[in-house]
Amino acid sequence: MLSSLYLEHLSDSDLAFLGAAGESRYDVRRAPLEALIDSPQTFRALFTMPGRDPLLRGSPFLIFAVLVHRVVRDLGQASFVEEWVGPRQRVPVFDTGSLRDFGADPLRRLFLAELLASYTNVASGSTMVKTTRGWRRRRFSELDPLRLIELAELVPQADRPSVYRRLGDLSLFLTGIFPDYAGERLVAERDRRQLERALGGADRERAERHDGVWLLEQLGRRAYRIAQHGADRQTTMAGVLAEVSENFAAARRVLNFLTDRYLFPMRRQWFGTG
Repeated sequence: MLSSLYLEHLSDSDLAFLGAAGESRYDVRRAPLEALIDSPQTFRALFTMPGRDPLLRGSPFLIFAVLVHRVVRDLGQASFVEEWVGPRQRVPVFDTGSLRDFGADPLRRLFLAELLASYTNVASGSTMVKTTRGWRRRRFSELDPLRLIELAELVPQADRPSVYRRLGDLSLFLTGIFPDYAGERLVAERDRRQLERALGGADRERAERHDGVWLLEQLGRRAYRIAQHGADRQTTMAGVLAEVSENFAAARRVLNFLTDRYLFPMRRQWFGTG
């Protein structure tokens, strides 16, 4: 089943690359794809060629799937991680067990790869919003949590879980890949009160004492819970939404670790934000 989920995302050229990197003699489509993605040979083929952008050698999904698996391997040997505690501030934390536990689940690894790949090409546009002065056109971007919150209130009930799923994704993406921006600039540039209104009552009361990363973390937890409750329970990834909601901090820390170790020099080039 897991290989079929990977096949939904991998292109023919990705499969050819995996076959060549793994020196497979068999049809890669019938091979254990996650083992090929996890292979050190695949990582070296993508990331150790000087002057070659990995995105020129594989799809975004393949690149991030390989990186997520590499980070899980790294965490298995790490005695501590550099924990983000504020803009441009890191402290060593010896609690790596929760990160290893989060990354041990294959569906969670797939989830993180899907999430990262989705932000290499984000949707934007405009929507019509009814105001006290009549209908107005308002810009929309998947990278703006305020606009996603507004959109969730405007779309039909049946469409809200998908919008909340994307709001959860954005919260995890920003806090995991661009924590300095999320912790410092995002809240300063946006209406903090509007973000706080999207939280549950208890979190709203505590919000003023915390930075933007905390705010987005609570927002992401709640968004994933709403998305999971409205999702088709028969889908494979529905249960993962509940797990990510419950373990949001661990998911964020895995992405922080991945960013600091591998993504930092390429974040703006690959994602165009932050």
